[in-house]
Amino acid sequence: MITLVDGIRQDVLAVTDSTIVRGDGVFEAVRSYGGRVFALEDHLERLALSAVAMGIPLPDDGRIGSWARSVGAEGGEGIVRIIVGRGDAVPGMSGEQRIVVIHHPVPFTPATLRIRPWPAPWHPAGRPWELAGVKTTSYAPNLAATRMAARDGFDDALLVSFDDIVLEGPTFGVAWVTEGVITAPELDLGILDSITRRRVLALASAEGLSVETGRFGIHALDEADEVFAMSTVKEVTPVISVGEREFVVGPVTARLRDLFRRHVVEADRLS
Repeated sequence: MITLVDGIRQDVLAVTDSTIVRGDGVFEAVRSYGGRVFALEDHLERLALSAVAMGIPLPDDGRIGSWARSVGAEGGEGIVRIIVGRGDAVPGMSGEQRIVVIHHPVPFTPATLRIRPWPAPWHPAGRPWELAGVKTTSYAPNLAATRMAARDGFDDALLVSFDDIVLEGPTFGVAWVTEGVITAPELDLGILDSITRRRVLALASAEGLSVETGRFGIHALDEADEVFAMSTVKEVTPVISVGEREFVVGPVTARLRDLFRRHVVEADRLS
């Protein structure tokens, strides 16, 4: 693993930092393919939006992007994480802000996923909230849902509202295919505007596939033919069960997976 703190090669972070003491920070996870950081500008733009929502200042001199490209080039295939906190959260400390950039291997992801619907009372689910869709470091409820799903024999969770509206995975976006139409929860629900989700749905539309977003109850999946997850780590991964409902790895999901992988290669060639 490669770690930079404020651009300096080190792996020590003050225990008083707000990201440790309060989970008070923002972050991005960016894929590095063979040393080239994919869609970095999109991630940096989202990081800036998250920082504004959280009231956390970011440097505007390009250093974060430079550090991300540097660790990506050195580390090669992997994930580049950018973490920005507010500074020291303990009274009497310096208050100095720290920016951490890490490169680490891509976590293991199974070829297919089994996910369990899980109620997410902490999620805005369409209710007005200033931090809706903001990528903060406070992921404890999401990761708890993943652990609870794993406890019951699933790979991960599918977050749903108390009135059973489909939201997103704890660390991924979700969509499904019904009679050839690709359907995904709308961003107005307060789900994360996933860079992978954004690009996959755009690629689908460009290929002439029908795409719709909206608010859908969990029972909409009873009529679905295919389900898939989307994220920086998972790319496009087929879902073969949602609770007790089973699915096949269908042709639309396979096509989207291939389209996205070709898109990554093309983006690398043009960079």
